[in-house]
Parts: sequence; C-alpha cells; structure tokens
Amino acid sequence: MVFARHINPQSIFRTFKYAVYAILTLNVFLFFQEESLATAQTFSQGIDIADIIQGFASTIDTAAWVLLLLMFELETSVLEDKTLLKPKVQLSFIAIRTFCYGFIVYSFYGYASKMLSLYDISPVVITDLCAQLDQGFSRILTIDEYPLLDPQSCLLLAEQDLFRLNGQQLLGSADDWTAIQWLAWVDVINSITWIAVVVILEADVWLQLRGRHKGLFVGISQVIKVVLYSILFAAAAYWGLLGDFLDFWDAFMWLVAFVFIEMNIFQWQAETSSAS
Repeated sequence: MVFARHINPQSIFRTFKYAVYAILTLNVFLFFQEESLATAQTFSQGIDIADIIQGFASTIDTAAWVLLLLMFELETSVLEDKTLLKPKVQLSFIAIRTFCYGFIVYSFYGYASKMLSLYDISPVVITDLCAQLDQGFSRILTIDEYPLLDPQSCLLLAEQDLFRLNGQQLLGSADDWTAIQWLAWVDVINSITWIAVVVILEADVWLQLRGRHKGLFVGISQVIKVVLYSILFAAAAYWGLLGDFLDFWDAFMWLVAFVFIEMNIFQWQAETSSAS
C-alpha cells in the first residue's frame, strides 16, 4: 500500500509514451533489415544512389518521422513557450524541420515510384519452373519479401500463369502482383495522409504559440484530423489483414505516438486558457 501511494500516474504515462517513441526508433533498423533483403531481389543487378529512396523508402521515411516526432514532443510538452519563442530556438527548429520534411516528401516520391515500378510486369512462360531453382528466381510473398524459389513454391507457381518484373528475376501470379500493387497504393495513401496530418499540427503549434488556440480554424482542424486519422487507422488495419506484421505494427505505433502529441496539445491549450 505504501508503494502504491508513491506511484505517480504522470511518471507512468511519461514512461509509456517514451517507450512507444523508443519502439518507433527501433523500427528504423527493422525496416532497414527488411528492405535490404527486398532490394537484393528487386535490384538484383545492383542499386544506384538515385534508386536508394525507392529501395529504402520506409527506412528513410521512418527515420525522418522519428526526428520530427521528437520535435513535436519538445514543442508541445517539454520546452516552455518563452523558450520556443527565442529566435535561435525557432531558427534551429526550422532548420531541423526543413531537413525532416525534405526526406518525408522525398520518401513519398519513393513510395510512388515503387508503386509505379510494380506495374512494370509482363507475362512469362517457363516450361519447367522447378528446373530453374538455381537460376536466381524469386517469388512474391509480400511487398517487401521475395524469397528464392524452393521445390514447394515452384510447384505452386507452376500451376499458374506467371508474370515477371521486367529486368528482374521476380515471379508471381496475377493475384500476387495485384495484392502487392494494392499494398503499394496503401503506402502512398498513408504517406500523403501523414503529411496532411503534420501540416495541420504545425498550424496548431503556430497558433498556440501566438495565443490563437481558439477559433474557427481549430474547430475545422479537429474535424479534418478525425478524417485523416480514420484513413490512417484503415491503412493499419489493411496491413494487419493483408500486409506484413512490421507494417501493421509500425502504423499502429505511429497512431499511438501522435495520440500522445494530440494530448500534449490539448493539455497545452488547457494550461494556456487557465493562465489567461
């Protein structure tokens, strides 16, 4: 009972919040591991510098988002308003934000490029697919998993009409290609939706620092964010059902993280209102 009385709910909440942030940071390395294996198949002839964003879009995107998330946490929960309004602090935040948004927009381009590249397929006829096991052919498992053909998978694919990614040794049925094309579209939609979310959050922070946290825009922004977060939740659910676990887990953790940011803003606005 004595121990229970010394438990601080705010400390527990803060610990949980930062644990979520730490998990998202770990996801950067998990995405790098996953995409490294995938690019070994989709760029089997070697990856150029210009193609890195297409091959490692999730890794670069997640790293930039983690840094941006920490920026929002500093603004909405850690630093005081008078500190945030200092010119040097504002310039530093603008520089870091520009860096983050540059990579986030670049990652959106990477997702879009990857989605378009998955339509660059053509029918292929292989008389005896199982005789090609040592020829470097891979099959589609999910959008970022392309294992080499083995005796079991070649027997499965041999009974279907096959399509091949042009210029690569990647094979799949029409249904396989349709599935990962849809997953690629979800990546694109998820990326542009998150960009829209942070644009509104940036406006919320800007208005809050200038004492304009009440008004028509705030009400409209809340409605828009409900729609945007609903789209993001639907994307996470889609990944959970049809994609791989890492995509679902990452999407879910990001929703939790930005719930914390929204809570920070709500508390920030409440404290400002009570002080005035």
